[in-house]
Amino acid sequence: MREPALSGQTSQTGLGDVAVVRARQSEDVLAGGEIVRHRLSSRVIHWTVAVFFFLALLTGLPIWTPIFGWMASLFGGLSVCRWLHPWSGVVFAASALVMFVHWFSEMHLTGKDREFLTPGGMLRYFRYQGEDSEVGKYNGGQKLLFWAAGLGALGLLLSGIVIWFPELFGQGLRELSYVVHDIAFILFFAMIIGHIYLGTAAEPGTFGSMTRGTVTKEWARLHHPKWYREVTGNGRGR
Repeated sequence: MREPALSGQTSQTGLGDVAVVRARQSEDVLAGGEIVRHRLSSRVIHWTVAVFFFLALLTGLPIWTPIFGWMASLFGGLSVCRWLHPWSGVVFAASALVMFVHWFSEMHLTGKDREFLTPGGMLRYFRYQGEDSEVGKYNGGQKLLFWAAGLGALGLLLSGIVIWFPELFGQGLRELSYVVHDIAFILFFAMIIGHIYLGTAAEPGTFGSMTRGTVTKEWARLHHPKWYREVTGNGRGR
């Protein structure tokens, strides 16, 4: 079927450029030999969360322990880190809230998705095993990551507020908040490392969905076959 002309398309642009143009506003659509997985607004939200998480992390580590004190010089000193860390945390939490609202409707766990809650399901996911022909746009592991990220961001925000304004809270809550903040950021960081691994080395072709916004048809058919069928209108096989 002939692809409709797109705004910004010229006679010199190739199919890749068509896909990029279409990915500015649309997703779950065909664009030449590619499928648009994430529109521009989705990618901006994703990268805003990522950038401000790492900014909060890098400015928080010198405050957390002298072992990472050398990092403070990257931002102009420890006093700058003490100012920059909470404000970057606020932007991170706000963008995480936008992310939560943006993807909420697509992240409901099905009975099949809940298999990822078991140790065996998690192990198969990280070993890149157990592909399911009924996997839609997001698999169970990605949905669990979404909910864990939302819970982690909430924990970091609430505990961070107590640490930021200690005079407003009792000693017991202040002490608990330090523990919660430390555990939350360690688990969140470990989760992000796993997310980066799965989005790059473990599944080549995935990273482009958050840069260009597109994936190949072959990638979609392999990793998210139900979504591939929904977008392309193809049957179960090819």
